[in-house]
Amino acid sequence: MASSRRVFYFDNAKFILIFLVVFGHVISPIKDNDNVLFAFYSAIFLFHMPAFILISGYFSKGFKKIGYLLKTVKKMLLPYFIFQMLYSVYYYWNGDEPTLKFDLLQPHWTLWFLLSLFCWNLLLYVFARLRWAGFVIAVVIGIGIGYLDDVGSYLSLSRTFVFFPYFLLGFLLEPRHLKRIKQIKYSPAFGFVILLGTMLFISTNFPEDAIPWLLGDTSYAGMGVEELSDGLIRAFQYVITLIVIAGFLAIVPKTRFKMTTIGQRTLYIYLLHGFIIKTIQVFFSDDVLKDLSDHYFMLMAFSFGLCLLLGNYVIQKYTRPLIELRI
Repeated sequence: MASSRRVFYFDNAKFILIFLVVFGHVISPIKDNDNVLFAFYSAIFLFHMPAFILISGYFSKGFKKIGYLLKTVKKMLLPYFIFQMLYSVYYYWNGDEPTLKFDLLQPHWTLWFLLSLFCWNLLLYVFARLRWAGFVIAVVIGIGIGYLDDVGSYLSLSRTFVFFPYFLLGFLLEPRHLKRIKQIKYSPAFGFVILLGTMLFISTNFPEDAIPWLLGDTSYAGMGVEELSDGLIRAFQYVITLIVIAGFLAIVPKTRFKMTTIGQRTLYIYLLHGFIIKTIQVFFSDDVLKDLSDHYFMLMAFSFGLCLLLGNYVIQKYTRPLIELRI
C-alpha cells in the first residue's frame, strides 16, 4: 500500500466503523424485538470498537514526539470534559436525571472512549518499550481485571484495561503486516466469509445475556458469573475478535470514494450522533420504535444518512470550537 492509498484505506475503514457505531446505537433499544437485529447488534459490538481502537493505536506511534502528550490532552481529555457536562445538561433536560449534576468521573454513554483513549496513550510510555512482551502482559491484565468486582465504568477503568490489548497491538503493527492481509489471495472473499460466518454463528448460538461480555465495562461477578474459568472466556473472545477484525480489514477498499473524506471526521459523528438518537427515543414511544424493528433497510439508511449529515464540512466548521477547540 502506497502512502496515499494507505490514507484512503484507513479513512474507508473508519467510515465503515463509524457507520457501524451509529447503526449499533440506532438498533440498540429495539434489538430485543427482532432476532436479525440482535444478531447485527452482537456482531457489530464484537469487533467495531476493538477495530477502531486498533486503528487508533496504529496512529499513535509518534507518542514520544515533543508536544504529543499536550495534543492528546487537547484532542481527547478536554472534549471529554466538555461533552460530559453537555450530556449532564441533556439528561436533565430529557428527564433521565431528576437533578442537574456534573460527574466528570463517570463517563456518559459513548464518552468512555475519549477517556480510555487518553489513558491508552499514557500506558504506551510503559508498554511500548516492552514490545510484544508488553502485549502479552496487557492481555493478562485485560483478563485479570474481570476478577476485580469493584472495577467498572468508574473512570472507564474496566474498558480501559479490557480493550488496551487492541490499542497496543495496533501500535505494534507495521504497514507490512496490514499489507500481508490485503495480499492474501482472495482476501476480500475470505473477509466476507469470516464476517458472514460470525453473523450466522451469533444468530443461532449467542445468548442474550452475553452482551455485557462485548461491552467490557463489568466484572465477571457483575455479569452473573464467578468461575475461575471466566478468564478463558475473555481470552477466547480476544482471539475471535482479532479474527473478525482481520476479516474486516481484508474487505476494506483502498481506493477513494466520496464518503472517504468523512472517515477523517469520525470524532464529530461519534460525539454528536448520541444527542439525535437519544432525542428520537424521547419523542417516540416504545411501541413506535418497536414497529420499526423489522425495517432493516430503513434503519441502515437512517444510520448512513446520519453519518453523512454529521460528517459534513458545515457541521465540522460550526462544531469545531467544541470538539477540536479551534475556531
